[in-house]
Amino acid sequence: MTMSEALSKKNDYSFWVRVAAFAATGTALLLFLLKLYAWVVTDASSMLASATDSMLDLFASLMNVVILHYALAPADEKHKFGHGKAESLAGLVQAAFVTGSALLLIFHGFDRIIHPKLVVKTEIGIVVTIIAIVMTLLLVVLQRFVIAKTRSVAISADALHYQSDLLLNLGVLAALILSSGYSLYADGIFTCLVGVLLLSGALKIIYLSVHNLMDHELSEEEQTQITAIVVAHDSTLGVHDLRTRQSGPQRFIQFHLELDDRLSLLEAHDIGEAIEEEIEAKFSPCEVFIHHDPTSVVAIKTVNVDQEPQQK
Repeated sequence: MTMSEALSKKNDYSFWVRVAAFAATGTALLLFLLKLYAWVVTDASSMLASATDSMLDLFASLMNVVILHYALAPADEKHKFGHGKAESLAGLVQAAFVTGSALLLIFHGFDRIIHPKLVVKTEIGIVVTIIAIVMTLLLVVLQRFVIAKTRSVAISADALHYQSDLLLNLGVLAALILSSGYSLYADGIFTCLVGVLLLSGALKIIYLSVHNLMDHELSEEEQTQITAIVVAHDSTLGVHDLRTRQSGPQRFIQFHLELDDRLSLLEAHDIGEAIEEEIEAKFSPCEVFIHHDPTSVVAIKTVNVDQEPQQK
């Protein structure tokens, strides 16, 4: 892969994550205003829960816009491996706010169950909720498309909110219908369920963010593909000590390449360059670090490792 192709792929990543972040921010802002109006008119606890959720989505999406601006910045003198982990930090902050709001909603829901109220003008809440379902569904489709192209942690964390919002809005719709004359307790019950759903989403975001902050290896399938590219080269005699990690969109791949002792330094360099280009074409954006090992050195290392337990 040429430098221009790698740059184009990185720009493609930046473009799509920004599109998803701004689309989520605009959707959350509009839905928050609509739901806030519906709550004021209906005084429905479940509508308040839905408006609170949209407010959290708005906060999270605004944070993503700011964080992604930093995370997508190129590597600099103090951050030579880039700023990709900022995406995971954004996810942890989002999870903290979601957890706090979820607990408040659960307390409010219990209070509404103990002291039920008649919900008025439910038709306004129902119309707003249907609009929210349609807009959220369209946003989720866009986010899934972007995640498939970029595997962005920030967009994945943000998408968890909106995917759960589909169920949340359906629950609010049911609560409004039931509260209009079937059950006064439905409003409080569904508010509590929304709180529990938000807590579950927060735990998923925490897991996803921590998982990416811990410098985990690439998937077994990706490691197998890397090994296959290396050993497919005619001059490769073996490969060992493959280590990988990912920071934001950037993958880091390093391994020891086993080559014939009789190759010149220039020949070994050219072989490594060819393998590096193939790996970058498959996994860009990535950085590949190759340590060239003569096979005789590998054999000596292997013998020494095998003898160590006997010497002890």
